[in-house]
Amino acid sequence: MNYLYSLLILAASCYLPERETLVIAFYNLENLYDTTNNPIVNDDEFIPTGVKLYTGDIYRNKLFKLATVLKDIGTDYSKQGAAVIGVAEIENDTVLYDLTRHFLLRDKKLKFIHYDSRDARGVDVALFYNPKFFVPQTASALVVTLPGKSKESATTRDILYVQGNLQGDRVHIYVNHWPSRRGGEERSAPAREAAASTCKKHIDSIRSVYPNARIIVMGDLNDNPTDKSIRKTLDASGSIHQTRKNQFFNPWVNHYLQGSGTLANRDVWGLFDQILVSQPLTDSSGGGWYYQSSAIYYRAFMTEPAGRFKGYPMRTWEGNNYRGGFSDHFPTYIVLTKNVR
Repeated sequence: MNYLYSLLILAASCYLPERETLVIAFYNLENLYDTTNNPIVNDDEFIPTGVKLYTGDIYRNKLFKLATVLKDIGTDYSKQGAAVIGVAEIENDTVLYDLTRHFLLRDKKLKFIHYDSRDARGVDVALFYNPKFFVPQTASALVVTLPGKSKESATTRDILYVQGNLQGDRVHIYVNHWPSRRGGEERSAPAREAAASTCKKHIDSIRSVYPNARIIVMGDLNDNPTDKSIRKTLDASGSIHQTRKNQFFNPWVNHYLQGSGTLANRDVWGLFDQILVSQPLTDSSGGGWYYQSSAIYYRAFMTEPAGRFKGYPMRTWEGNNYRGGFSDHFPTYIVLTKNVR
């Protein structure tokens, strides 16, 4: 009987689908500047003679800590780590190049896509990718035009759009860093609505050509998953089973409602760092990559161990005081899977 049972189990296992996994991540790097003064943007505080006394030693320590995190994200699911990582708050391609050439990341042979935006502080978004898994085909910067009465200046971060081949699937990726809440959530909301509308307008143009487009929207949205800019403007559902065609599934709604977050302020957690997927990426019967799970990435060494910020992300700066941490945000990631037989 035991022998027959074993044969039945073995036969059944032969018909179980084998699966591959990929990890897609996002990380706000908190003011990753080089130490060289750029007269075009307002980076005066991030130079050796600035108020932060931003020296080469501080810069190299920042690179080391960020590389430690970037190297490890996704390794629980894929030995190669994350296939694609969107990043925010980077000054230029110099800091991106320095990260890819860091000894902790060099073996991954990461490449990146970046455009200089018109942001007054000189911070942009970018996309790292492992060419073993993702091959970009087209890319562009989407300019966000802010409303005239916005609390922001006339310029903000562009949205990075990249279309490419993710191991056999055409995917469309949007990397965002929407305007902050400085000046108050309500007052600043129109600026984030403008960014969300810019992203959605481009998404609609893609869907008009590719109705079943596999789309990933990621970024520091400076809004929580339940806020209007994401829930209505991007048209995102918190339920994977109720996500309709032309909607997004937002896995971070449940994380947020359960009290999880990626940044904290006055003991209130926010979950601004999100990765959304279009409805075709929730379909396990389509034969391509589909959503499996999501998580906030953190390790004990990335968090404040004691004091009034205990448990918060260990930030690099508190005002002009150097704290020597990683970032004031935790990264997020999603896991995609594919049946290979």
